[in-house]
Amino acid sequence: MAASESTPTREEEEGEQLEEDRFVSSHHPSAPPDELFDISTTVDPSYVISLIRKLLPVEPKNVDNTEIRGSNCNNEVVNSSNDSCKSMGIVDDPTKSHFRGEGDEDSHKEENARLSAGEEVWEECGCVLWDLAANQTHAELMVQNFVLEVLLANLMVTQSVRVTEICLGIMGNLACHEVPLKHIVSSNGLIAVIVDQLFLDDTQCLCEAFRLLSSGLQGGECIKWAEALQFEHILSRILWVMENTLNPQLIEKSVGLLLSMIESQKEVEHILLSPLMKLGLASVLVNLLTFEMSKLTNDRIPERYPVLDVILRALEALCVIDVCSQEICSNKEIFQLVCDLIKFPDKVEVSTSCVTAGLLIANTLSDVPDLASSISQDLPFLQGLFDIFPFTSDDSEARCALWNVIARFLVRVREDEMSASNLRQYVFILLSKSDVIEDDLFDHQFDEKKENESLATSGRKSDARILALRRITSILNKWNALKDFCEKDMMEDYATNEKIGRLLDICHGHNISGTSE
Repeated sequence: MAASESTPTREEEEGEQLEEDRFVSSHHPSAPPDELFDISTTVDPSYVISLIRKLLPVEPKNVDNTEIRGSNCNNEVVNSSNDSCKSMGIVDDPTKSHFRGEGDEDSHKEENARLSAGEEVWEECGCVLWDLAANQTHAELMVQNFVLEVLLANLMVTQSVRVTEICLGIMGNLACHEVPLKHIVSSNGLIAVIVDQLFLDDTQCLCEAFRLLSSGLQGGECIKWAEALQFEHILSRILWVMENTLNPQLIEKSVGLLLSMIESQKEVEHILLSPLMKLGLASVLVNLLTFEMSKLTNDRIPERYPVLDVILRALEALCVIDVCSQEICSNKEIFQLVCDLIKFPDKVEVSTSCVTAGLLIANTLSDVPDLASSISQDLPFLQGLFDIFPFTSDDSEARCALWNVIARFLVRVREDEMSASNLRQYVFILLSKSDVIEDDLFDHQFDEKKENESLATSGRKSDARILALRRITSILNKWNALKDFCEKDMMEDYATNEKIGRLLDICHGHNISGTSE
């Protein structure tokens, strides 16, 4: 009898096993023998699979056995830390727990409690997968184990914007990798369901939808994404969100989608950009740029700087596309706004935007040269152009664009018809920027040797510089000729013989080397 008492019963053994399971790390459950993988990763593949299982849609009607449908581990709860969710930068949404059952009030309370717990587990597992999907190995493992089918099932039935956001976020990370992106495209009906999410009114869901669509348009099968977006009501919705949201992140993501269209294949441009222009894209971008410029000059909110940058990048890209260039480049309001940005005093905060503005102005003046007359006497604009050079040390194209604008500016200066006091202002700016000019010319010569540019390309890039340097030389020579007739106090400040001579030497040295090309 004593021996039999020391032998545990089957029920006791099962109870002990359950007690042991309670202390097994829920983050890394043991993998069943048939689910072991030879994959080089720091995360157990069976753990990823268990997370996918827990994302299967909740069955709301079975109030007595609420569980994640398809999971074989009903007692296993993944206690993912909230840090995973916080790392997404997303706030909790109050529209959770929309599931409803039948029965009396007590049954409703019990069901809601069970469903709330289930949703909490779902969210925690979803956030972990969202993070894991950023890794290519994990992302490929996830799509091989039907995560896309699970996410699609959730999007089809969920009433929770938080669930929708997490589903789109996971797919947005998956779409950053070539193989998972192909799986998304090949999943029947998935792209259409993703596009449908554009008609939600939740900011975070829209941000993730725009991010996902942008990745799709940058992939090898971008035509399928473009064809899903080409319908007028969808394009109108994109423009409406872009123009009416006050959320900086959503503006950035929506304009980012536009930028992805522009930077995609030529056929995407034909499918989407022409209809968007007809629907008023240019007007929307003008309104956005006007708003961001007002925020920049009045409030200077750092979180809005990326928004300004992506708007300018979109405009700069549009101005070189045939179906868009005329409308963008001939828009005087856009031109005036970007010129105002060039004159913005604190360029360090928005240096990237200022560089893009310089490129946009150069492209605009190439298409509409007459606009240069409106800035030909704007000395703060000239000074602003030189102030941008320190931010373009690694961008030879941007430096060439700035010289192009400077040359167009200076050819309209009539130094022979100008009073000494007016000429003095031009000389003052040129001498104050002599170090910037010298540094850029040195970098230009270094780039030419390093890149071994072709004769045609090198000549085209040097023409604007050489023309600008010749105009600078002419202005300085005119000042030298006038100085003997000017009052002494007019010759003070920076306009000294030594500084003028130094800048003339710089211009002459590069001018000769430039003409020899």
